[in-house]
Amino acid sequence: MVWKHFKWLWAIVVFAGVGVVAQAVPPGNAEEVRARTTPVGQLCRTGMGCGGPTSTATSLGASGAMSGQQIYDQFCFVCHATGVTDAPRFANSEDWESRLAKGMEALMETTINGLNFMPVRGACMACSDGELQAAIDYMVETAR
Repeated sequence: MVWKHFKWLWAIVVFAGVGVVAQAVPPGNAEEVRARTTPVGQLCRTGMGCGGPTSTATSLGASGAMSGQQIYDQFCFVCHATGVTDAPRFANSEDWESRLAKGMEALMETTINGLNFMPVRGACMACSDGELQAAIDYMVETAR
């Protein structure tokens, strides 16, 4: 009984809803919408070979592995250049003395697992253990 009296009200609600939905859909065909919503750039990680002047791929050697200096310049210098959060400063033998006394194995373990404010893998998640060792060797050699 009630349905007969409010039939016209349901029709208005349905048509109003369709009108709102129609305005919410962006104008243009599927290709135009896709062109407007594609990402501006792409994430390029070490070893992906994305190309371009800012790509990590341009800093890779012939073997594909980065040198110790390249890893230091890209990841390690942030803390080790200034000694922030008690990181041993680059080329400062006094800062490295106590760490070297523990041995290279302990330095590598700290680099891989992190310690205090030292991030895991020195924040280079794409670096191999060999590349991390090369970075440690580079920093230690300059401190001697």
